Amino acid sequence: MAHRTALTAVLATLALAACSVPEAPVEPAPAPAPASGERCIGIAAIGSTKVVDDSTIDFTMRDGRVLRNTLPNACPSLGFEEAFTYSTSLSQLCSTDIITVVLQGGGPRLGASCSLGTFVPHTPIKGE
Repeated sequence: MAHRTALTAVLATLALAACSVPEAPVEPAPAPAPASGERCIGIAAIGSTKVVDDSTIDFTMRDGRVLRNTLPNACPSLGFEEAFTYSTSLSQLCSTDIITVVLQGGGPRLGASCSLGTFVPHTPIKGE
């Protein structure tokens, strides 16, 4: 009988404790982050590229989509030269890859090397 009384006392204490603790407000789950773009694109799927400025390159894919890559940092002379090269052992070009500006005057030479960003869908406005 003493065991049953002790158990009842413990349960009563737990019930009181549960009643005296204010309930935290329930917050809705955060919305998923918007898609930040593609990390990689297939090299064979690239139709052409257009350098916009020192930190922006548009990749026109063979399927007609345009993917804009905004470099994390400006790449010196990229916008002026409008030419770059890259080297990868994969069949993809990824945001972790490095491009190198091709300097055109006096024969091709290599300029600054810069990291790519993610590939984000872009709709060019007329005249771009």
